[in-house]
Amino acid sequence: MSGSTSDTGGAGAKRFFEGFEGGGGPLQTAVWRLRSRGCWADAAALLETRPGAAAALQRASLLVERCLFTENGWPAAEEALRGAEALAKDDDERGSAACERGHLAYASTVLGVQDRADEARSALGRAAALLHPNSPNRPLLDFRRGLIAEHLSDSPQSARAAYRRAHAGATTHHKALLLSFTWRHLAGLALRDGELAEARHGFAESLRIREELGYLVGTAPALAALADAEPEPEASRLRAEAARLFHLLDGVPTWLAAQLSPPAATA
Repeated sequence: MSGSTSDTGGAGAKRFFEGFEGGGGPLQTAVWRLRSRGCWADAAALLETRPGAAAALQRASLLVERCLFTENGWPAAEEALRGAEALAKDDDERGSAACERGHLAYASTVLGVQDRADEARSALGRAAALLHPNSPNRPLLDFRRGLIAEHLSDSPQSARAAYRRAHAGATTHHKALLLSFTWRHLAGLALRDGELAEARHGFAESLRIREELGYLVGTAPALAALADAEPEPEASRLRAEAARLFHLLDGVPTWLAAQLSPPAATA
């Protein structure tokens, strides 16, 4: 099975992920700055005329992420993803495209747009068969399989194992943004089990990484998550800061609104 980073396709896919954290030159820096502020369509537009599967994959991923954060833009994401799938030529590119297909189906399901859980599982299973175990794209796949285990299959043990694999892989491949996600979701499972100290540490690490990277669109969710593990008055301070950023970004991510709403008054 092909897909090592020494292959042409693997190198392209590696550049695709490096671009998601501001590496890869002026174009990727511009894409990152737009993405980190929730300007996914503008970021994707910068890649529209770039040739090759790597650019198509990155563009599709940006538009899939927009769906997850805004609950809008589904047709554009589908179109971009079909284009990336058509351009994929080796196992690493096909596996990365399948990973994005699974993530789009997951987003549609978890947000209640359309139940595509079977498609999500199938696509991520296909990605697992295609991606080389040492591919730099494998940790993201492991993370997304954890999301499905936690949120679609209600299997926290399987989710924790997948998140830990993703966390280890993200550390090995220096994927700082992915680490912010694995820290946060492992902390969420710890909080669910009543492990407050572990949860607080994980949420704090997630927030620290996002602030250091300048991932503004992901900072409000990180603040709100940490607030759930902190006592008062720190919890209220964190939620107030999360609400400030949420409104600054015009209510993105949309699903955070319910978490930031004050509790209903009781009689």
